[in-house]
Amino acid sequence: MRITGLERLRGDMEFFVDRTLPVGLRTQLQGLIEYGIACGELMPGAALPSVRELSETVGVAPMTVSQVYTDLKRAGLIETRPGAGSFVSHSGSTSRGAMRQGGAKLHHQINDLVDAGEAMGLGASELVALVHASAVYRERVGRRFRIALVGLFPAATASYARRLGEQVGRAATVEPMTVAEIERDAEKLMRAKAADLVVTFANRRREVAALVPGTRVAAVSFIPSEETRRALASLDSNHRIAAVSRFADFLPIMTAGVRRFAPHLETVRGVTIETEGLDDIVAWADAVIYATGAESVVAHVSGDKTVFEYRHAPDAADVEREIIPLIGRSAEPIQEDKEAS
Repeated sequence: MRITGLERLRGDMEFFVDRTLPVGLRTQLQGLIEYGIACGELMPGAALPSVRELSETVGVAPMTVSQVYTDLKRAGLIETRPGAGSFVSHSGSTSRGAMRQGGAKLHHQINDLVDAGEAMGLGASELVALVHASAVYRERVGRRFRIALVGLFPAATASYARRLGEQVGRAATVEPMTVAEIERDAEKLMRAKAADLVVTFANRRREVAALVPGTRVAAVSFIPSEETRRALASLDSNHRIAAVSRFADFLPIMTAGVRRFAPHLETVRGVTIETEGLDDIVAWADAVIYATGAESVVAHVSGDKTVFEYRHAPDAADVEREIIPLIGRSAEPIQEDKEAS
């Protein structure tokens, strides 16, 4: 019997194989049988469909079903009786079948997860993809606290993630991604949602939180990187500075940072790449400092002027105060994050 999207296998237990999920049919079949055994829906001695029946009903190669049965038999969950077929093993309490003792609790937890997903507006495919992403990541790197660092520009965000990774050490992994990526790329979105914590700029926290509902989102301060601070300190106090940003709302932050780490500078003018008369301003300046995303201003600079990028890094003190405690107590609610002033 065929149903659009889902194909149903009838027996003592009903199995639903969803071809829209980002999980292979072999993995789905094996997981469904294991789940049925663990939760008591497939009792010891229950007969399973033959390889041919299951392959024809679900629409997969007999070899795929045979491999599933082989894996289940190796795990001690099913047994084969010559001339009779495959049955749930009476000794299934060994190996992975031992989870049957906690099967009822697991069943309730899974139902709670489904309910939570529905409450958040997640469909079955999205929820399974989220669980699958977490399971695959766990298998690959082990159980480590997972942080997704969400920025605006790929190169800068990768730099922020590397620095944050150095600050938190081996207790956590940090994956960079941009707002545009999690808006357009379903896989990136799932990875962000599956993270234990999403870290972003204070002025982007609400925007990012709306993209990953139900996931912890924290904001930390970003200060000029060590390289940027050295470049600022090397500027002559008599130099006229043009601080150029792509975004107007970043200019107060940028110019404040320049004055904080280069208090000897007397003349600092903040502009955006859209400012009228940008060429004249660049010509007036002795040094041009541009924020990430405003690289196009370099084409306006001539002569031997000092030019460098104003690159940020997560504030180590903020990370120590806001992020490190969460890694050690990830089950607790996140503290209230500070908003941009």
